Amino acid sequence: MKLKLGLPKGSLQDATIQLFARAGFNVYVNPRSYFPAIDDPEIECMLFRAQEMARYVSDGVLDAGLTGQDWILEHELGDGRTGVVEPIVDLVYAKQSFGKVRWVLAAPEDSDFKSARDLNGKTIATELVRTTRRYFEKKGVQVNVEFSWGATEVKPPVLADAIVEATETGSTLRANRLAILDTVMESNTQLIANRTALADELKKTKLENIALLLKAAIEAQGRVGMMLNVRRTDLPAVLGLLPALQRPTISALSDEDWVAVNTIIEEKTVRDLIPKLKAAKAHGIVEYPLNKIVL
Repeated sequence: MKLKLGLPKGSLQDATIQLFARAGFNVYVNPRSYFPAIDDPEIECMLFRAQEMARYVSDGVLDAGLTGQDWILEHELGDGRTGVVEPIVDLVYAKQSFGKVRWVLAAPEDSDFKSARDLNGKTIATELVRTTRRYFEKKGVQVNVEFSWGATEVKPPVLADAIVEATETGSTLRANRLAILDTVMESNTQLIANRTALADELKKTKLENIALLLKAAIEAQGRVGMMLNVRRTDLPAVLGLLPALQRPTISALSDEDWVAVNTIIEEKTVRDLIPKLKAAKAHGIVEYPLNKIVL
């Protein structure tokens, strides 16, 4: 059994390969090949642009693939069919962060455009053409939507009146003196599969296992484990300082006056937390990295 798995080529590629590494799958990309090697004999990888992934999964060229909800919707609006590909798991990560991507309507800061309705009869440049057309149709606004091959943010005001562009932080838009007028849609990456692959029990089980490990790797992002020892008499003060994923694990030590505490915390809180724990009489404080958290 070989599962044909599509990985997104382009801006999402590095983040995806890093995620797979944390999930336990090492992917090796040759810049001259569209067939990365992976250290799992049951998986055959192929690189495709995220924009094309839903089509190739839908057509059965791939059993499964990773792409954004934006490009899945764009494919379905063009193909006229929904439900051809099945989402296996939501994976909230992007090229720069572990958050969702927003497709926003933006126009020059010094323009008279303050909302979508102000753009009636105007030209909108975007890569997300079908979704943008649907957005304006729902608002009853007539616009000319043009496909943009890239560098969309530099097109207003000469080549377009406004744009619909994906953003994580908005920094590129601000650098080009564009103001966000509205959010067209939010999107995150999904692992999707075609129904033929899901009808194969071996492939379905393999996909579910991959989904479990990828999700666990995302859950662990930005979190660390912490272990420490504390006297039972000082335990309430220490527990009062510890935010936990669920509840800290408390274990007895050979000295019955002492216990061991094990918990999971946000990494960004560690530098403030450790001095407080030390002041609360915690001993043997150990911070350790996490690769996966299975909830």
